[in-house]
Amino acid sequence: MSAVKIGPKHQITIPKKVFSSLNLEVGDFLETRIQDNALILIPKKLVAKDQEWFWSKEWQEREKVADEAIAKGETIGPFKKVSDVLKALKKK
Repeated sequence: MSAVKIGPKHQITIPKKVFSSLNLEVGDFLETRIQDNALILIPKKLVAKDQEWFWSKEWQEREKVADEAIAKGETIGPFKKVSDVLKALKKK
């Protein structure tokens, strides 16, 4: 266990071994939580506002379905012309 000291601006330094084992990078964010009178730090990646849609539950569920279809070979294409794409879509 490593002990850390709280600095004058309420800052702590994460020990190098812990920093590396969690694959943290300078500038990363940590969520803070109090649990059973203990401070919990949880690494978080922030998502740009214009990218939030991709991380919605609904979108991720659809991504999973698409990944499964790709893995099973349930795809069509590639196509050389747009007209070939339209023909394939009309068959579905």
